[in-house]
Amino acid sequence: MPRAALPRVNLWWTVWAISLLADVPKGLSHSCYEVKTAFQVRQVGPLKWVPETPATDVDLLVCKHRGPSCCTRKMEESYQVAVRRETMQNIRSYSFELKYLLSAHSAAFQDSFQSLMTFSLSHVSNLLESTYSSISLDASPLLTQLFSQLSLYLQGGNVSIEATVHHFYDNLFPLVYHRLINPGSSTTTPTVASATDDRTDCLRMTRQDVNPFGGHPRATAQELAASLQAGRVLGWALALGVEVLNVSEGIPFSRDCSRALVKMQYCSHCHGLTLIKPCPGYCLNVLRGCLASLSELDLPWRRHVALLRDLSHTVAGQHSLELALLGIRGHINEAILHAQLHGPRLTATVDKVCGQRTDVHHSTAEPLMSTSATSLAAMATPFSPIPDIETRANLANLRRSLPLKPSKADKPKSLKMLSREFMSYITRYQSFFGALPEMLCEGETVVDDFTCWSGSDVVERYAERVVGNGVRAQRHNPEVKVRAADPALMEMKERLELFNQEIQERMPGLGHREPWVEAGSGTADSSGECDDEDGCQGSGDGKGDKEHADTSREVVTQAKAPEDTNPRRPSIVRVHGSSTSAAVRSSLPSPVLLLLFLLSGAGTRWTFL
Repeated sequence: MPRAALPRVNLWWTVWAISLLADVPKGLSHSCYEVKTAFQVRQVGPLKWVPETPATDVDLLVCKHRGPSCCTRKMEESYQVAVRRETMQNIRSYSFELKYLLSAHSAAFQDSFQSLMTFSLSHVSNLLESTYSSISLDASPLLTQLFSQLSLYLQGGNVSIEATVHHFYDNLFPLVYHRLINPGSSTTTPTVASATDDRTDCLRMTRQDVNPFGGHPRATAQELAASLQAGRVLGWALALGVEVLNVSEGIPFSRDCSRALVKMQYCSHCHGLTLIKPCPGYCLNVLRGCLASLSELDLPWRRHVALLRDLSHTVAGQHSLELALLGIRGHINEAILHAQLHGPRLTATVDKVCGQRTDVHHSTAEPLMSTSATSLAAMATPFSPIPDIETRANLANLRRSLPLKPSKADKPKSLKMLSREFMSYITRYQSFFGALPEMLCEGETVVDDFTCWSGSDVVERYAERVVGNGVRAQRHNPEVKVRAADPALMEMKERLELFNQEIQERMPGLGHREPWVEAGSGTADSSGECDDEDGCQGSGDGKGDKEHADTSREVVTQAKAPEDTNPRRPSIVRVHGSSTSAAVRSSLPSPVLLLLFLLSGAGTRWTFL
């Protein structure tokens, strides 16, 4: 070819190429390379399904449009599978944080409960070893069984607090009776597990009728049932919350939903537009339609979160659960002291109910008790006189010598701090199911730009109506047809509503309390911890010493079996036939009486001056 013809040939090829490009749509002017790249990056399917160049007359079911397309029927099918997978992954990414919050704090609460159980068990064991050593060895299995049952109750087991507590005191009574009230009353060492000792079995079976411990068993059961119930229900509520999230992560997408998601996410790729984002209103319509059944959980979930918040507050508020567990030590100690103080009448009652003892050893039996309690138990034998004022004073001093609370170094993990942390996090997820479509659209899907994808074209704004949440609101949804709610989610909704209703009926007031009152708001318990001055293990009313002093001044007469009275102090029967002033004078030393007599006489003379 001559050189003069070369410019003509090049010019002809240039004109032909420009004419071809003019016939190609704007979005497809660079073939389907970007579509293939996105197809590969998102792992939608095999690359061989993506054409190299746009094709015409493609039979598409979802991404229908006029002109050439970079999509095929197989690509559409792969897009539906991919979009369901991606949407579910996005839902799980949001629910994972909430599910981890519930499961992690459920384990943390149980660990804290078990720590308190272990500490309280050690607390009571130390009491028995130091003060009632004669029964500590045989009482140890009873304590272990008691706290094991309480722990099982907190974990949701089929355990009755009242039956567990009374069973413990039933088995404790024979030990207290044989070792503390009547030491040496039997030639054999009584044990709780002994099935051959008829008297021991009689004591165990008639404990509630004889009532040796006063009202302390009942008070123990009531306090534990009230305090441990909140911890038990909290564990149930947390477990149900995790179950709700597990069900929500497995929701199926309908055919209409899958097609709507493909139109929103991938139909723009068929035009060669791989970077365009859906319009915000368009995305909300699609996701609210797809998640309509999930949005039905919004209202019961809000109430459930309110229950979780209030249960957490109830467990930790005023250290109620901590005090109930740590208070077991005080109840057991008071119960044993109550039985010792009423030893003579208990012995008489037991002899009537279980029969007279056949072998009694007054001086040959060696008491297996601590030094501080030996003289008291000896005075409580049926052949000893009524305990005098000195005996009562010794009992009062023994009670005052017991430590009021454990050292700070042995404290269990603070429930209050754990509750504060949980409440601050769970409140953020109160509207999780109602706000999930917005969260998905505000993630990596939608951006506010000058133009956006409307499902069929690039527009400046979405012109259709944006519907609300829930199944009923989708009747006017222009993008997704919702025919019925998902049965599995509706069943979970009913379970959630039923649980909330039952807990509110069982524990009135839950679900209506305001969020946690911050420290420094005027409440007595603002530090989150319990110091020596807080009175964490007492009543806090300053009556403890007064009760001890009153106990040392009262005289117990041998009468009927002790009645169920105030568990904080034994029943008191005053001696009849003497006035209060005479009783006071009889307890004062002679020099004091002489001084009072002189002062009263001098006061009389001064009055008449």
